[in-house]
This record gives sequence, C-alpha cells and structure tokens, in this order.
Amino acid sequence: MDMVFNWLLLTVAVAAGWVVGRYSKQRHRSRKSIDNEDSVRDRLQFLFTNYSDQAVENFVQSLAVNRDTVSLHLSIGSHFRNKGETDRAILIHQNLLARPELPARYTPQVTFELAMDYLNAGLLDRAEALFHQLMGDREYGRRAARELIELYQQEREWEKAAQVAQTLTRSDADPAMFKTLAYITCELSDAALNKDDRWTSQKLAKEALDYDRSCVRATLLLMKMQIRQGNYREAGNQSLKVFEQNPDFGPEAVDRLMKLEREHGDVGRLAKKLRKLYEQYPGTSLLLALVESVERSAGRPAAIDLLRQELELRPSVRGLLRLVEIAGYEKGMTTDEGRLVSRIGHLILANRPVYRCVSCGFSGQQLHWLCPSCKQWETVRPIQGVEAE
Repeated sequence: MDMVFNWLLLTVAVAAGWVVGRYSKQRHRSRKSIDNEDSVRDRLQFLFTNYSDQAVENFVQSLAVNRDTVSLHLSIGSHFRNKGETDRAILIHQNLLARPELPARYTPQVTFELAMDYLNAGLLDRAEALFHQLMGDREYGRRAARELIELYQQEREWEKAAQVAQTLTRSDADPAMFKTLAYITCELSDAALNKDDRWTSQKLAKEALDYDRSCVRATLLLMKMQIRQGNYREAGNQSLKVFEQNPDFGPEAVDRLMKLEREHGDVGRLAKKLRKLYEQYPGTSLLLALVESVERSAGRPAAIDLLRQELELRPSVRGLLRLVEIAGYEKGMTTDEGRLVSRIGHLILANRPVYRCVSCGFSGQQLHWLCPSCKQWETVRPIQGVEAE
C-alpha cells in the first residue's frame, strides 16, 4: 500500500506540474499547449496502466475540481466507461456534478457524459431525462437530441422520436435529419395502416414525402394503401415512382408490381413499360419481370431469346436458372443435368445474403429500413452482382 501511495503522490505531482506548465504565461504559449496536451495523455495512460482501478478512483476523489482539472476527471470517467465499468464512470461524473466548485460552463459537458454512462448501463429513463435537460443547450443540445432519437428508435417509441426530430429540423436544414424524420413518420404510418386507419396512414405517408421526396418506404406504403382500396392501377403507378426516387430499391418495387399484376391485372401488358425501365435501370429482378411479361405477350421463344441475349451482356445466376427452366420447358424436356444445375443454383442463392448496408457492410436476407448495425435509415439495399442484382 505504501508503494501505491508513493506512486499516487508522484502522479499528483506530475499532474500538478502539467497544470502549472500549461497555464504559465510564457512566449510561444500555443505551441507549448499542444505539447502539454500530448504529455497529459501519456501521463493518463501511465496512470491507467500502472495502477489498479481502485487506486485511480481514489486519486480522482482526492483531485481538486476546477477549470484546470475537469478534463482529467472526464478522461478518467470515459476510460472506465470504455472499459465497460459504467458504475465507476457514473460515480466519477456524479461526483463532478455534486461539487460546488465545478465551473458552470462545464456542467452541460459533464451532464452529457453522465447521460452516456446511464445509456451504456441500460438506465434508459435516467439517460432520457438528462438528454432532455440538455436539449436547449447551444453546444450539447443537438448531440443530446440525436442520442434521444436513437434511444427512442431502439425502444420503438416513434411518436417521441418524431417530436425530437421535428425540433431539430426547425433549427437545422440537415438533409440527413429530414430523412430520419421521414422514416420515423413512415413507422407511424405503418402502425396506423396495421390498425386499418387508412386516412391517418395516408396522411403520415404524404408527410414523410414532404420531409424527404426520395423516401422509398413512403411510396411503397402509399402503394399498399391503394391496393387495400382496390385502386390497382394507381398502386402500380406508385411502385414505378421508386425508380425515380432511388433505383437501388427498384427490385423491391418490381417484385411488388409483378405480384400485383399476377393477382389483379395482366402481366403481359407491362412489356413495353418494363422494357423502357430496364434500358434505364438494368438489373436481374427487372430483367426477369420483363422476360415474364414478354413470355405472356409474345410467347416463350421470344422470352428465351431476350433472356439469352441479356445474359450475354449482364450474366447473373438467377437469370441463368430462369433460362435453364424456360428453355427446358420449351423443348419439352427437363434433363437430369438441367435439374441438377437448377438445384445447385438455388442452393447457392439460398445461402447468400440478399441485402447489404452501404454504410457499415451489415448483410442479411431481410430488408431493414433502419440498419440494425449502424442505425442509419435506408442504407440496407439489394446487393448488386452476378449472384444478386
């Protein structure tokens, strides 16, 4: 214990020397400040490496609180939180807030750090209260609001998330926040539609498009509503708007459109429209839809010729499997080799991810409008390539 105490005294002396040196009025002060910033990081690393966490905690308790030492307290608190020892981080930040000598200008920063401690510890109610407390702060208000939105998204409290996002968009024209608000509004629209409240659902979907004209989900929700109301032609028109908003989501629109036409329309009549779309936005899903439409309108040989020609230019596993299938039917036979190729191809595709986040790389076989990994909206998209689109 004597040895630890001596080392702590040494650390206090080093920290005190840093404080005195940092704020001494000498020439070239700005340059020395940078050197001292590097030095204090080294000293903190020495402290974390050579002493037990309890010794560090005792050191913090004995360290004075003033404008020169607040950064030390905060760095040590962050150290504990990053190690997963949130209880100790909470105690350090609570201790700071309770000290009357804490300069007032540091209160928002310490409050934010404490809120992050609570969030990491799963104490969501406490974190929420502190983030709300910071909402009006000029420096930390926006960061607190973003954390609140993420918290509410995690808890699926969409109305609260929308209220916070609306507050941010009133004072900031950040397109990313408008997109976030649009997709949160879509969640509310979807919930209303699940309750068969079509009027509210439609109103909210249109609001989402007001926030972000490129919001694909709002358009697909409007398509779904038109189908429920029996307006199948208008529903089909809604699906085609997706290509103008974000062609990456074209496969989602095409799949819905083809399902709609098979059940309530005529797939063959889409041939010209699909051909024009395919020329602008070539992809496997759109090609297979076009082939199906051509097969219905002009016959199987025409569909086979089209598919074979396009596969020469843009090969894909799904396209090849479809060619093997319809060519075999056309010739009146299904060979063992053809069946084997088809079976292996389907097995390959069955184990492949269909969607991937363009931001963090998360992948899977289900479309998530909010990426489960990086928590961004509309970044999980159909994968492009030979084995996908």
